[in-house]
Amino acid sequence: MRTISRFALVFLFLFAIQSAWSQEDYQQEIRQLKEQREQIETQEREALKNEVETINKRLEGGEISSDEAKSQKEAVAEKRAMNIENRKSIIDNKIALLERNKGAVTPEESDTDIWEEGVGVTVNIGDETWEPFESKKKYPKYDRRTYSNFIIAFGLNNAIPEGGNLNDSPYSAWRSRYFEIGWAWRTRVFNHSNFMRLHYGFSFTFNGLRNNKNLYYTTDENNMVIREAFPVSLDKSKLRTDNFIVPLHLEFGPTRKTVTETRVRYSIEKQLRIGLGGYGGVNMGTRQKLKYRVDGNRVKEKSANIFDSNQFVYGLSGWIGIGCVQFNVRYDLQTILRNTEIQEKNILFGLRFEI
Repeated sequence: MRTISRFALVFLFLFAIQSAWSQEDYQQEIRQLKEQREQIETQEREALKNEVETINKRLEGGEISSDEAKSQKEAVAEKRAMNIENRKSIIDNKIALLERNKGAVTPEESDTDIWEEGVGVTVNIGDETWEPFESKKKYPKYDRRTYSNFIIAFGLNNAIPEGGNLNDSPYSAWRSRYFEIGWAWRTRVFNHSNFMRLHYGFSFTFNGLRNNKNLYYTTDENNMVIREAFPVSLDKSKLRTDNFIVPLHLEFGPTRKTVTETRVRYSIEKQLRIGLGGYGGVNMGTRQKLKYRVDGNRVKEKSANIFDSNQFVYGLSGWIGIGCVQFNVRYDLQTILRNTEIQEKNILFGLRFEI
């Protein structure tokens, strides 16, 4: 129950952090929209200035009369005034939408300002209007570069002795397990391609090792950590290490690209994903749990942080999978304990879920 409580506290902690980040994301978008709004009048007035200069040149060249020039100036002035009003209204509505929904706007609701704005110059030739500097091409809005996900992983945990392999491990292959909970971001590396993504975030990991052959950890007269047989039959002998790590990976894989007139979207749902990288972090605690019976009475012993464990953890990791489910592998490059002849490095295999 205590372990479940810890997981619940960690989950609430991550949820609070994500809520704060989400708040900052949409506030940042609002600030950007307000900056765009401030530039609208400058852009439209500059465009009006260029149009008026063109009309004056035609007047000086005798192409049009004074009345025609006056009429054209009034027309372009009215057009630019309406442009200012309409463009400001679009941005004001979008800001109101974000503020009302606290940033939680569906893609359909956010398509109001999907096109890139352009500023042009209008040239009147007789009764025809030509805008040579105003782009007629509309550019679809690309998918956002960064997404975030809640991470849960679990599976089998074990340790490889120095100079040996998994067959030499003194730990139970099926009763030694790990659990991970965290948050991860993925950012596509290139502007217009999602084949390569940068993965980063943070996680809390809980690694358990169950001893075989009635063994447990203790210290000798030199305070050296040793492993020896327990005086009575053990029902359980488990060493657990709790770590806080910061993973960093490059992920590769195909992407389903959807292009419409208004948007470009990248989806990795049901797509192959391969992640390669590593991690670094700190050890938050190491503890041993023993369960046995004495004269028919059940005894539980817990000892926390009495062993000289490595305070810093680091290693290599990777995954391969389809969509939000991957097979995960992680291998520590540092040993579990320091002041010991037992030089073992943690390794784990399991399933990783991005929710």
